[in-house]
Amino acid sequence: MGYRLGYGAARSLRNLSLAIGVFSGAAYAETVTIAALGDSLTAGYGLPRDQGFVPQLQAWLEAAGADAVILNAGVSGDTTAGGLSRVDWTLTPDVDAMILTLGGNDYLRGLDPAVSRANLEGILQKAVAAEVDVLVVGLTAGANYGPEFKTAFDAMYADLAAQYAVPLFPTFFAGLLAEAGTQDAVLQFMQSDGIHPNEDGVKLIVAAMGPSVLELVETAR
Repeated sequence: MGYRLGYGAARSLRNLSLAIGVFSGAAYAETVTIAALGDSLTAGYGLPRDQGFVPQLQAWLEAAGADAVILNAGVSGDTTAGGLSRVDWTLTPDVDAMILTLGGNDYLRGLDPAVSRANLEGILQKAVAAEVDVLVVGLTAGANYGPEFKTAFDAMYADLAAQYAVPLFPTFFAGLLAEAGTQDAVLQFMQSDGIHPNEDGVKLIVAAMGPSVLELVETAR
């Protein structure tokens, strides 16, 4: 646990440096480091390296004038349990904030939403302990596992965001769905598997989520 103490000391030193800069009248800017903890949607499955979610979001933030770097902590096929198992080494001392985008593979495997929720809560607890700001990104389940499953799955993101007082972006696919309008029209923004967005789909996703990430940058600064 020694690195946690080092992390806290580093943040204290950073805050002291900021105060010195302000009182001396010197301009001070610090790059905010964000870890995007997720699965294949975050990793950029099936896309050219520069067209995945993280590279496109990085470009969006730069165009918006944000001094931030996003680390791709997406692992294809990962579940909430996988995210929980690796969150400690994802939240290195230089990480200021985290985008949490997990749960899609839990849904595809029909895992108990109560278990998924507990894993997500474990990740949030780790972030709180590390003094890392978080943006929770939700997902919406289909009806194939029944209404009780869907209700529990859909609600866990908003419930946890409220419980831990962190911002929520309701669903990863919000921008894509808003542009498509209908379920059939969604397919033009998806890869052939019907699960992962194509380059144009990612662009819509990033455009919708970008402002929320920009707020995260400002909060973490």
